[in-house]
Amino acid sequence: MGISYRLRQVDILFGLEQDTEFLAINPAGFIPAIEDGDTIMVESIAIMEYLLARHGPDPLALTPDDPAFSAYQQFLHLGEAGLAGPINAIVATNILAPEADRHNWTMGWALDLFKSRLGLVTRQLASTPYIAGDRFTAADISVTYALEFAQRTIGFAFGAVELDYIARSAAREGYRRAMDRCPATKAWVVTLAASSPANCT
Repeated sequence: MGISYRLRQVDILFGLEQDTEFLAINPAGFIPAIEDGDTIMVESIAIMEYLLARHGPDPLALTPDDPAFSAYQQFLHLGEAGLAGPINAIVATNILAPEADRHNWTMGWALDLFKSRLGLVTRQLASTPYIAGDRFTAADISVTYALEFAQRTIGFAFGAVELDYIARSAAREGYRRAMDRCPATKAWVVTLAASSPANCT
């Protein structure tokens, strides 16, 4: 969108309780969070919607008169809620749970939930290059993030349709710029690629 911003790193696994500056912004202690003047927001999709409404209009957002608006709205929210949410549960269990508690009913349920929601993405991408049609929108940011998160953390093995979609999104100049602006994330991705977790399908 061309908005100037300052990126502030937060380590949510180690030393978060000492990060009083961040906890003043989000006492719940999760990321992301933004501070825009007097406005503080801490939910990913709400943050995108806020930025697009407050600092738009922008081609990343579709308007209600667009024929693809319903798909845009659905997948904008599905990425975080329906796809990334279940993967978050799996990742947190793998990282934080005692070894004996890691393979439980909830893990299987979360993976099945992710797969069922993924079916909606696969069906949509069978007819359009991007999730809401022919152009990249904020809904693609939401869905691409969720798919890459599953790929990188639990080694989820996607089919050709999803892999081509991820490649299209990641080839964008805006994506590369964002990764370059966050060297910690870029280094984490390299580390994950080197460790290459077992594929999960």
